[in-house]
Amino acid sequence: MENQSEYQIKMPKKTFFQSTTAKMIMVGILTLVLLIPLNLVQNLIQERSNRKNEVIEKETQTWGEKILFMGPMLKVPVKTYTETEVYDEQTKTKSIQKQEELTYAYFFPENLKHTTQIEKVDKLKRSIYKPIVFKANLQTIGNFNSLDLKKLDCKPEDILWDKTSIIVKTTDLKSIKSDLKIKLNQSQLALEANADTDEYFDVLETETFSYQPEIDNPFQLDIQYNGSNSIEFIPIGKTTTTSIDANWNSPSFTGTFASNDSTKEITSKNFHADWKIIHVNRPFSQQYLGSIPNLNKYSYGVKLIEPVDEYQQNERSSKYGFLVIGLTFLVFFLIQTISKVSIHIFQYTMIGLALIMFYTLLISITEHSSFTLAYAIAAASVIVMLLFYSISVLKSTKYAIFISLSLTTLYSFIYVIIQLEDYALLVGSIGLFLILGAVMYFSRKIDWNN
Repeated sequence: MENQSEYQIKMPKKTFFQSTTAKMIMVGILTLVLLIPLNLVQNLIQERSNRKNEVIEKETQTWGEKILFMGPMLKVPVKTYTETEVYDEQTKTKSIQKQEELTYAYFFPENLKHTTQIEKVDKLKRSIYKPIVFKANLQTIGNFNSLDLKKLDCKPEDILWDKTSIIVKTTDLKSIKSDLKIKLNQSQLALEANADTDEYFDVLETETFSYQPEIDNPFQLDIQYNGSNSIEFIPIGKTTTTSIDANWNSPSFTGTFASNDSTKEITSKNFHADWKIIHVNRPFSQQYLGSIPNLNKYSYGVKLIEPVDEYQQNERSSKYGFLVIGLTFLVFFLIQTISKVSIHIFQYTMIGLALIMFYTLLISITEHSSFTLAYAIAAASVIVMLLFYSISVLKSTKYAIFISLSLTTLYSFIYVIIQLEDYALLVGSIGLFLILGAVMYFSRKIDWNN
């Protein structure tokens, strides 16, 4: 009995820094410190994404930018008159002087139909990046008829039909790859660039010709474009119909007017979409005197998009970095507490840095392969590294395998969340709830007073 009391007296008392609470605080502080390199990794992902956007923007400027099309339209000179009151000092009388000026009337088509075939170009590549570029064959047919002169408030004799021209407004003339000739009735008229460009468009205009407003005037225009990202139209026809076919499986239909759901079709390789817009659907006139207002907000069309951008996936993955580090540290800490194995703070640091290396591996491999393959390689590399390191630190193969299985489950769980869109929050919340339950279960018998 005396020997036992003497032994108890000789046992050294644990200091605060040797207690479980102190170790938890140190691990918690280390977790927060590791947010600094994790933030640097997130900045790297953003930098690489910006670099991609810069390279693609430069390449599309050379190839051809997004397409916005408006036309064809009739442009007709109109005589207008202004009256000025003149006072004669000698006769002390007033007189009205009438001055003639020339302005232009613009008439939109009665019927307008756009038929567009889009072919995505895969051969264009800049460095490791592939921009979304395409070739578009656009055919526009329609007719000019029922020109309403009353709404222009001008007399028929003041309209100079013999000096009529046709104009087309479009973006990025350098991307047009075909000769431009519009067929009106039985005549062919060449379109040439006009210096009178507005803020949003380049203008193409024919030479003047004699127009006959009393008859139906059908027209046809074929244009070949090199474009990128999107193609859109402005519905200037009293009835405007549009059809788009493309060998692309991820369209985003944009603009003011929705496509027809009954004819829309999207497959794994192609898509087809139709629009029909009548004059009561859009709040602008069929004719204007003087100038045409900005109608860009009434555009509609399609944008070719990447289904999932690899940099967005990397960014979403990195946002779970704190969760991965925290849960991994928690698993090591619980094993340390249960097995009475001492893990130095330096070893925790090495484990944390290995987890952060996952994201640098992921972004670097993704740029040269698919995100799925990169994720599998990066996760497997980190898991194998920590498996061997855990065997060395914990002196137990059983615990090392448990940690590896935990990391595999965690990385798989995060990958599933990244792939989900509509159900990401639901699945993530359920997963975190189950993880919390597991931690509570395994830690229920630990004596935290040591």
